Amino acid sequence: MTTADTGAVTLTASAAPPTTGDPAPGTVFEDLETFDTFHPAPPRAGRLIRRLRSPLGIYTVPFVLLILWQVALWRGWLSPSVSASPIEVGRAAVHLWTVGSPSTLGEDLRVSLTRALTGLLVGGAIGAAAATAAGLSRLGEQLFNGPVQILATVPFLALLPVMIMWFGIGDASKIALISISAGIPIYVNLFNAIRGVDARLIEMATAAGASRWRLITRVLLPGALPGALVGFRFALAYSVLGLVVAEQINADSGIGFMIGQAQSYNRIDEMFLGLVVYAILGLSADQVVRVLERLLLTWRPPGKEAAT
Repeated sequence: MTTADTGAVTLTASAAPPTTGDPAPGTVFEDLETFDTFHPAPPRAGRLIRRLRSPLGIYTVPFVLLILWQVALWRGWLSPSVSASPIEVGRAAVHLWTVGSPSTLGEDLRVSLTRALTGLLVGGAIGAAAATAAGLSRLGEQLFNGPVQILATVPFLALLPVMIMWFGIGDASKIALISISAGIPIYVNLFNAIRGVDARLIEMATAAGASRWRLITRVLLPGALPGALVGFRFALAYSVLGLVVAEQINADSGIGFMIGQAQSYNRIDEMFLGLVVYAILGLSADQVVRVLERLLLTWRPPGKEAAT
């Protein structure tokens, strides 16, 4: 029986006569270093090189911009009347964290995070449920796809007066606006991910006798998980945007309220502090998604993972 008959792949000696320096039979993989072939860099060396090029990962460029921001103010390229320096922003953060008025930075941050997370959970749950129903059935698509596409084209500022009219000026209107802004990207990305699952996987599972429930839980939803995480990444970013809009009007606490108060009293350092807080929230949200990708997408090849 030949190798082709069995389907197995074996290693055979070359038909050419061995020359000086050729490895002995059976030691092909032990003497590869004697050949003038390409030697890939060790994984640790590759990680070290990447670390030297970008020592802080995704925070490298923001850190460089922070230094350039400070240098520009030191050299007079930026006027203190239009921009506060990072050092002044840091001092304002310490002051507002300890003796801020009418509320401290810690309290404003807690209120804003509570609103953002509540809106994200509500909007994410509704968006994920609607996307799953729309992705798995034509009836669900007909029910949810139209309203979602309409809401996706309406600006946040146009929705805010309606939310206030429906839910009042309290936290309910702000959470409703954040829920809409977070639910739309989750719906769009999860719906497209479910519809984009490889049809060959579905055919193989069906041919193997998988039930509809098993097909959904073992093939469709796991296959749509990368797209769902992309939607979650956008949802986190849009929830912060919705938070910014919601807290600029009729708010008595939160980071947006802090920025409004700083504008009223011409405190440029506190205004930029609010912007820095929003930027930190955005970067932190991105890191949350990256951690989830490492935990939930262990089956994905290393080359597909986002570089950190």
